[in-house]
Amino acid sequence: MVDRRDVLKAGLAAFPLAWWPWRAKAAEHEEATAVAPRPLDILVLGGTGFLGPHFVEAALARGHRLTLFNRGRRAPSRFDGAAFSGVEQLRGDRRSDFSALGATRRWDVVLDTSAYFPADVVRSATLLASRVGLYQIVSSISVYARQDMPNDEDSALAALDDPSVERVDGETFGGLKALCEAAAERVLPGRTCVVRPGLIVGPGDPTDRFTYWPARADRGGEMLAPGTPRDPVQMIDVRDLAAFQLRLLERGATGVLNALTRPGHLSMGDVVETCLRVAREANTVQCVRAPCDQPPGHDTRATWVPAGFLAERQVSPWQDMPVWMPPDGAYAGFARTSAARAVAAGLTFRPLETTVADTLAWWRSLPEARRAEPGAGLALEREAEVLQAWHAAEAARTRSSG
Repeated sequence: MVDRRDVLKAGLAAFPLAWWPWRAKAAEHEEATAVAPRPLDILVLGGTGFLGPHFVEAALARGHRLTLFNRGRRAPSRFDGAAFSGVEQLRGDRRSDFSALGATRRWDVVLDTSAYFPADVVRSATLLASRVGLYQIVSSISVYARQDMPNDEDSALAALDDPSVERVDGETFGGLKALCEAAAERVLPGRTCVVRPGLIVGPGDPTDRFTYWPARADRGGEMLAPGTPRDPVQMIDVRDLAAFQLRLLERGATGVLNALTRPGHLSMGDVVETCLRVAREANTVQCVRAPCDQPPGHDTRATWVPAGFLAERQVSPWQDMPVWMPPDGAYAGFARTSAARAVAAGLTFRPLETTVADTLAWWRSLPEARRAEPGAGLALEREAEVLQAWHAAEAARTRSSG
């Protein structure tokens, strides 16, 4: 059974509103907190991980009634640890014990945030088929069979040699998600909605895949940046994803939609430069509040190192260099996935500055021990080694060309 990582519980650091230049743009998302025309009874399978709390918060703000069904290992709460009120918690196990859902109880819609194995989806969808109107499942753009070309919702999907595999890893994740999608549609034909997010980012992310960059910019010194500033990236702020999924449920939408930023909307240069800028602004405010000569992130500077050099030194994309994949070869289409269908259906994107600032504030609020062991990105010592090697190689080329 997949054991989802604990939500990191800590409060956001308090910063003066003047520090947040993006606050003025928040009006774009005000509709997400308006009361819905008709309150829905929403059943959430899972709901205590990264996406779940953000979805619950958005749904409560719009007046919906929430029931969370999960193993009860974590209390339903916001990503920052604040408890939800008015949320029903039912304990059970989608593999063996649905008794808490009762025999006749109904909900308007169900959101399945914990679909990893098709057999689990078959069990839950079969049980709920006559008791819900719509079944929405959280999938992933990893379902696509090929990443060397741009994909849209009609692209070929990954297939597993052994569909009964019970191991979730980089080799099986996409294929299992594809099987979960098919299982839901098979049990509830015409009543399923599949949302395929890209990389989900923002405050509360336990993987640190995006958090690495604002945290590294905040640390100071020379920062290794991968590839070129033009390399494309795609992601989705967890709050934009939660709001979009809620809109789809409210409309009774069915079908398949990729949920991530538009191709060409963001580059690795955008990510790096925004993180540097936001970290500097945050540290400026910090010195105003508590006078200091040189805050940690005041001198962070990026050095761009080509993909080939990183590969030679076994610096891996995505894990060592989160968010980024070289835009050629087997992953030439990885950051060029179509989002046109979702945008037409109402998916909106908050400014990157907002995501970076909120993520940094959340990261700073975590215990020091947690921040000392990030889940992704290069360790400082390893980063320094690679940068030293790059500068030595550049110096050698300069001497030879001179």
